[in-house]
Amino acid sequence: MGPRILQYSDVENAYDEPDRIGRLAGLIGQLRDERTIVVGTGDDTAPGVLSLVTGGRQALDFFDRIEPDLETFGNHDFDHGYAATRDVVRRSPQTWVSANVFHEGERFGNAAGVVPTAVVERAGVRVGFFGVLDPATPSINPKASDLVLEDPIEVAERAVTALHSEGVDHVVALSHLGAGDDTLARAVDVDAVLGGHVHAERLDRVDGTLCTRPGANGTALIEVDLGEEVRGTRHRTETGPRDEAVAATLRERMRRAGLDEVVGVVDEPIERTEEVTVSGECRIGNWVADAYRWAADTDVALHNAGGIRSGPPLAGEVTLADCIGVVPFDGPLTVGSVTGAELKTLLSQAIDADVGFGEPDWWHAHVSGLRVALDGSRVESVRVDGAPVDPDAEYSIAASRYLFETDHEFPALTTAHRRGTIDVQYEVLAEYARRVGIGPTLDGRLQRSKGKT
Repeated sequence: MGPRILQYSDVENAYDEPDRIGRLAGLIGQLRDERTIVVGTGDDTAPGVLSLVTGGRQALDFFDRIEPDLETFGNHDFDHGYAATRDVVRRSPQTWVSANVFHEGERFGNAAGVVPTAVVERAGVRVGFFGVLDPATPSINPKASDLVLEDPIEVAERAVTALHSEGVDHVVALSHLGAGDDTLARAVDVDAVLGGHVHAERLDRVDGTLCTRPGANGTALIEVDLGEEVRGTRHRTETGPRDEAVAATLRERMRRAGLDEVVGVVDEPIERTEEVTVSGECRIGNWVADAYRWAADTDVALHNAGGIRSGPPLAGEVTLADCIGVVPFDGPLTVGSVTGAELKTLLSQAIDADVGFGEPDWWHAHVSGLRVALDGSRVESVRVDGAPVDPDAEYSIAASRYLFETDHEFPALTTAHRRGTIDVQYEVLAEYARRVGIGPTLDGRLQRSKGKT
């Protein structure tokens, strides 16, 4: 029998659910044998509640326990700055593989041991790996704005050539390109593209090349057999045994951080799956946007759908950790002003956003103070405080700092529109929960008449 690979990816906020991260570790331990190679394909240190508290170092509890062989970077692995990322790389047991990420003129993490390619031998078979990251990372993560990303296809072609020159039997891409995996699979001769970034699970083929994604938050593990036929199998984490050591360590981290303070109570559970947050108006999106407008005392508020992280429903007693888990980013809520014409443009961009990890029918905005009517893919009307938007009037707006600083999702909102900042986003949610409560409803602020539904 030939080698096999176990792939995890986009672990993100699984660390905030000790049972889940314990079961992911336990499943890896259960499936692993002498012919197994364990790899991660990015966003396995952030974002999340404990990630904010520890600067991503909570991932070391998981890494030290499962001892992966290889890891590549995701865009969120830079959420806490370059020094924190390098520290995790230095202290983690696996080899970090990244071929197209550069900083200050050299490959990022050179001093910490990051390599462009790696060869692992199992069962007498040599498997070559290279890692590539989405070139849009500097624009979608302000903390990574100084990175330089080489073209992943050109880098991949060089990596494949180099690995074949080393006499490998198989070549596997560790990719955090998201939607770019299909292009990668068609462009280079690899046995498999093990992907991440996009949170939808994947197990299929592109021009004969196996393409995989485990999905997000530690809910699944992908097994790839490198036999005569390269085959993939999905394993659900919930079916695995729980690694009690990992679960207990993460549970104690949560307790020590004081994240168990109850800030409110939910009577009707509030779903926050990706399917819910990108489908249009939803209760969790309304709650976040309403909290922002309340805290900033603005005419309107805007939040990107991808900024609400998926997880279990908010139900019963809601803790500070739960609030952080909804928007686990340390950027402040930012106040600005836009014209009515710019506001309508922003809403149009919520339909047409090309974020590299979405689907054509996703709606990317959650709003407060607005009523928006869509006719297919066109913004038909916008009302602010019940009145039609005046294209020449100025409207105050609250949004995350990220949306003012990146041109990746709502490019009509820029730093020139910024007027000031207030509390960190999750602190706004917690205070809103304490003082107003957690009882969002669907009130028809978004109406979709036909076309995309």
